[in-house]
Amino acid sequence: PLQIGNRGTVTEAAGFKVEEDVNRLRGAMKGAGTDEAAVIEVLARRSIAQRQRIKEAYKQTVGKDLTDDLQGELTGNFENVVLGLLMTAPVYDAYELRNAMKGAGTEEAALIDILASRTNAEIRAITAVYIKDYEKNLEEDIDGDTSGMFQRVLVSFTFAVGSQDIYEAGEARWGTDEVKFLTVLCVRNRNHLLQVFKEYQKISGRDIEDSIKREMSGSLENVFLAIVKCLKNKPAFFAERLYKSMKGLGTTDSVLIRIMVARAEIDMLDIKAEFLKAYGKTLHSFIKGDTSGDYRKILLELCGE
Repeated sequence: PLQIGNRGTVTEAAGFKVEEDVNRLRGAMKGAGTDEAAVIEVLARRSIAQRQRIKEAYKQTVGKDLTDDLQGELTGNFENVVLGLLMTAPVYDAYELRNAMKGAGTEEAALIDILASRTNAEIRAITAVYIKDYEKNLEEDIDGDTSGMFQRVLVSFTFAVGSQDIYEAGEARWGTDEVKFLTVLCVRNRNHLLQVFKEYQKISGRDIEDSIKREMSGSLENVFLAIVKCLKNKPAFFAERLYKSMKGLGTTDSVLIRIMVARAEIDMLDIKAEFLKAYGKTLHSFIKGDTSGDYRKILLELCGE
C-alpha cells in the first residue's frame, strides 16, 4: 500500500528518489553538528513505506544503520520523534508497549492508548512483532506488569476474541459487573456495540460513559472510557488525548509524540478537525505554543497546516 490510511497529513511523496534522500541524510550528518532541517524535510514528508526504502538503501550505500547513525546525532524529544518515524506501525506500537512496561512502574497511558484504539488486525501484527523483537510474549508482559481487573481487560485485547451474548449482556444490569462489561466490550464489533450503547441508554436512561464514571475509578475507568470513546469516534479520542497532553502546565511529551507519529498517516486530518471542533483552537496552534526548536518543527510538519 502507498500509505497505511487515507486520512493522514503524511502521504506518499511524489517523485520519490531514494538515492537523493540517502545522500541528503548522509550530508546532514557529515562533519560537526547535524542539519536538522534536512532530517525533518526528508523524514517527515515521506510515507512509512518510503522511509523503509530509505533505511534499506542507506544500509546498502553507507553500510551502517540509519537508526543508529541518527541516534548518535540527535537528542531528546526530537530524537524520539525521528526514531518513531523510522519504524513501521506495528514495530512502533510494540516498541512503545515495551517501553511502557520496562523498568520500575508502568506507563499505563501507553498501554491504554494503544490497546484500546488499535483494530484486531493491528493488535495481531503488534503481538507478532513483540515476540520477534523482544523474545517475550506481550500477553505475559502485561500480566506481569498490571493487576486485577485492569490486567484482565488489557490481556483480553491481546486475544482479540469475543462473546456472542452481547444483547443479553447489554440488557442485563451492567452495574459494577465488570466481567459482563469486559465480555461485551472486548467483542469490539463496532456496529454491534454502538447498538448496545443505544439500547443501554434506553434501558438505564444514562449514557454508557456516565455509568463507567459512576461505577469505576482509576485505571479501570480510564481503559473502559478509552474503549467506548474509540468505538464512538476514534479521531475525537485522540484529539482529547492530545489536548490533555498539552493543556495546563507542562507537556506530556510521550503522549504527544506517540499520537503524532502513529496517526500522521492514518487519520490526522480527522483528529485536527475534531480538535478544532472540541476546543475552538487548532492543533497546530497548541503544538506551536507548547513545544520549541526542532521538536516543534517536526511535529508541526506532521500536523500540517
